[in-house]
Amino acid sequence: MNWDDARIFLGVARAGGLTVASRQLRLDPATLGRRVVRLEADLGAALFVKGPQGYRLTQEGVRLFDHAERAESALAAAESELQGALSGAVRIGAPEGCATYLLPAVTARMAEAHPGLEIEIVALPRVFDLNRREVDMAVSVSRPTTGRITVQKIADYGLSLAAHREYLAAHPVADAEGLPGHRVVGYVPDMIFDRELDYLGEIGVDRVDLASSSVVVQAQWIARGRGIGVIHDFMLGHLPGVERVLPHRIALTRAFWLLRPAGDVRAARLDAFAEDLVAGLRTEIRGADTRS
Repeated sequence: MNWDDARIFLGVARAGGLTVASRQLRLDPATLGRRVVRLEADLGAALFVKGPQGYRLTQEGVRLFDHAERAESALAAAESELQGALSGAVRIGAPEGCATYLLPAVTARMAEAHPGLEIEIVALPRVFDLNRREVDMAVSVSRPTTGRITVQKIADYGLSLAAHREYLAAHPVADAEGLPGHRVVGYVPDMIFDRELDYLGEIGVDRVDLASSSVVVQAQWIARGRGIGVIHDFMLGHLPGVERVLPHRIALTRAFWLLRPAGDVRAARLDAFAEDLVAGLRTEIRGADTRS
């Protein structure tokens, strides 16, 4: 069994099927299927149960998976030790607000300091499956309590009720009790993928007039004077004319968490990357708080 066979086996096992694995490994599904069949024949064991729902590991496959991960870990540790500097591809999953307004500045500085780095940011409003290696690490708005995941707190950040000054000139906000009379911007209620994103419910607003699963779309509605809504404080400096509303009455706090698969196979290299990433995000959040 050679390392390339092990790499393909790990990719298919983590993806749970050929289609997703083909995108991650950059090989077409038919080739992956043939490689899996050949590996099973060479080992004399069925590694996967193939069905409409994808590829599921057999007992033999689970045993091989553990050995293959340890081999991957050893190779990655050797690479990290020999190279010294941060290098290689790292994929980060993050919610849109963080991915749009914080990560570009942080990762640009990291890429400049470490020319061998290849950084990918996946900005999607959902929970990432770290155990299937959808991403190498993820920024989350809540702390998981289950799964084989290591968790590190990045920083607290604030959120405020906000609107454009032109909207406020036409629709003054005297107190929180008057909010139901305003055009409210927020998430599509049944698409809130994390309870920490239910900002409006926390301040007693139960109706959304302009709704989007994208926090960036929400911010643009607010910036165009179309309504009032809750946005991250670190976004305020990017939205000219947008002001906090009732700042002494309505101020929310959330936290970002960095999530990684437990026992990550590239721990040494990704530890250093994660350390730089967390430090950079903390700096950006503090700087945004000062500017706003």
